[in-house]
Amino acid sequence: MSDFDLHILCIGAGYVGGPTMAVIADKCPKIKVTVYDLNKQRIDAWNSDSLPIYEPGLDEVVKRNRGKNLFFTTVEQYKEADIIFISVNTPTKSYGMGKGRAADLKFIELAARRISEVVTTGSKIIVEKSTVPVRCSVAIKKIVNACSTTGGAKFQILSNPEFLAEGTAIPDLMNPDRVLIGGDADPEGQAAVAKLSSVYANWVPKDRIITTNLWSSELSKLVANAFLAQRISSINAISAVCEATGADVDEVANAIGKDSRIGPKFLKSSVGFGGSCFQKDILNLVYLSQTFGLEEVARYWMSVIDINEYQRKRFAQKMIRTMFDTVSGKKIAIFGFAFKKDTGDTRESSAITVSAILLEEGAHVHIYDPKVSKEQIFMDLEAVIEDPKLIEKLPSLVHIEKTAFSAAKDAHGIAILTEWDEFKTLDYKKIYESMKKPAFLFDGRAVVKPNELSDIGFDVYVIGKAGPSVTSDFA
Repeated sequence: MSDFDLHILCIGAGYVGGPTMAVIADKCPKIKVTVYDLNKQRIDAWNSDSLPIYEPGLDEVVKRNRGKNLFFTTVEQYKEADIIFISVNTPTKSYGMGKGRAADLKFIELAARRISEVVTTGSKIIVEKSTVPVRCSVAIKKIVNACSTTGGAKFQILSNPEFLAEGTAIPDLMNPDRVLIGGDADPEGQAAVAKLSSVYANWVPKDRIITTNLWSSELSKLVANAFLAQRISSINAISAVCEATGADVDEVANAIGKDSRIGPKFLKSSVGFGGSCFQKDILNLVYLSQTFGLEEVARYWMSVIDINEYQRKRFAQKMIRTMFDTVSGKKIAIFGFAFKKDTGDTRESSAITVSAILLEEGAHVHIYDPKVSKEQIFMDLEAVIEDPKLIEKLPSLVHIEKTAFSAAKDAHGIAILTEWDEFKTLDYKKIYESMKKPAFLFDGRAVVKPNELSDIGFDVYVIGKAGPSVTSDFA
């Protein structure tokens, strides 16, 4: 007889599945939690001392539960599980209908088909954890019911979207603002909702567990990220106005954030947002709106992404113009390549766009990031650079450095593109002395104090600010 009250299986050992299941195991010692993935290398990493993803606090959670009630495997366990989470990748389509906007659901479909092939008896709860378009649950239900080999198995489909922020995923899971669960309104659907709710109730207050219908749950995930990204693009648009007028974007953000109707969160101007969710979810919302003929709605949300791309290009162009309209043959130090601090994730990172533009202009780019691998950096740059000749030259133009100091030595300019804490406390006097003169510093994350660096001798540009050594003719 099993020592566990429940068995949860998660398909997908990525940024969502791994941390989420680790925390469920940590908070629910009487629940067996198994994370399943076809990628043996990834599973081996989860079972090692070097986890495949970096999140503050994740190592400790995994190590105190692994082998007790938390397991990582390449062996299917669909029959044994009571609840099956689907947490597979749903990237933006790069082909066919909906290319560049719609979510690619092929992995969702493959998972649903495999479940229906293996599970022939009993009742299973299937939980959408991946970000999916509205009414994807209907497709999953149709697939599992149509493909069931005997028709003897019964499935309930739930939506349980994740609202994690990379870099704070473990605190977000330990103390969530809310847990959202969507299910059918019939008795079977509500029983499934209650069962999943009881899992989270082990540590989440009941008033934070929100239940809705399936479609509201699916749409809420897209809308939440769209609203957050909208705030970032809004303040980034204002940063351009601040630079043109001499206003300070942080002072403006502080002033408007004191308004209780607006609030202070997500009003930090930067070189642009990144990560796996914001752009993907907005594009998904755009495609959904277009599918229903809501063109004005689609254009509105697309403008959030347009401003984000404008901000990245604007920053790179400012660098080129400031450095005498050319970076050809010049060494440029890139401080940070991850899309934000406290993660090794580079998906949709602004550093990719900025670095690619500099390379296209003939720069030699020296990159330092404490968590991003050389292989990942080259893969990201090769994915966005269109010129095959430039791709061939990347090994001679892109250099991965082990410290910020080596990246900056003999450089003409520095671009801070990730807000790693260490960049706030570097010995910038030492860095300045090692650089070519004039020495330029472009801060895309507002982590340095421009007046102090200007006093050292730097020509400083901080996004959204004007200063004694910063030109304000940026259009």
